[in-house]
Amino acid sequence: MFFFIQLGRMAELAFFPSFCKICGCLLEKPGERVVCGSCLGLIRPHRAPFCPRCGRFFHGVGESHLCGSCLVKEPSFSLHRSAGCYRGHLKDAILLLKYKKFRPLGAVLGGITFESLKKDEIFGKDIDLIIPVPLHKRRQWERGFNQAEAVAREIGKRSGISVARNILRKTRNAPPQTSLERDDRANNVRDAFAVVGKKAIEGKVILLVDDVFTTGATLGACARILRQEGAAEVRAITVAQA
Repeated sequence: MFFFIQLGRMAELAFFPSFCKICGCLLEKPGERVVCGSCLGLIRPHRAPFCPRCGRFFHGVGESHLCGSCLVKEPSFSLHRSAGCYRGHLKDAILLLKYKKFRPLGAVLGGITFESLKKDEIFGKDIDLIIPVPLHKRRQWERGFNQAEAVAREIGKRSGISVARNILRKTRNAPPQTSLERDDRANNVRDAFAVVGKKAIEGKVILLVDDVFTTGATLGACARILRQEGAAEVRAITVAQA
């Protein structure tokens, strides 16, 4: 049986070869899809100091401490963590998922994120529900899927926590955050989200999941409406931080 499986694999490689979308090498190892294991192996979790509240990375020496923004005003989420920096192969993989529609990378990035953060305090208490940051229905139709949901499903699978995809909805098709200056991002997502099915989140500890953290405006807007509608606590994790 093993011989025939190997033979089938060789025939597949011969007639339908696939190549890593980052380095261009042949994907020949079992389980390799879109990006090769060597490129994924170069993705490293962030281990430098950070703000223990909003998760903002400090690019330098020293110890973790509250950032200036959190000292002035606490964010609407209680904790946020990013698995890594938005650069190198991690950035490449996110862009392939998000804009080139290589959906299998959602599970890959979800696995990387969970394995990087599973020992962090953000998973230290009971989480009742995972909620991905939603796309507006028009943008999701154009893309074919929600990249945050693809990441969240793998985190839910590995953690054993249920993922709810229809509780939080984006009600306004605002311009992409990447197209805006930092100061305009909070206004862009203000009142852009709504909760459907309030009872499902009342008194619950929610874990928000998104792909990239830049200013925290999107996570903040989502966490704010979830808390207004009865969530006891909202934490957040992202794959990468810009």
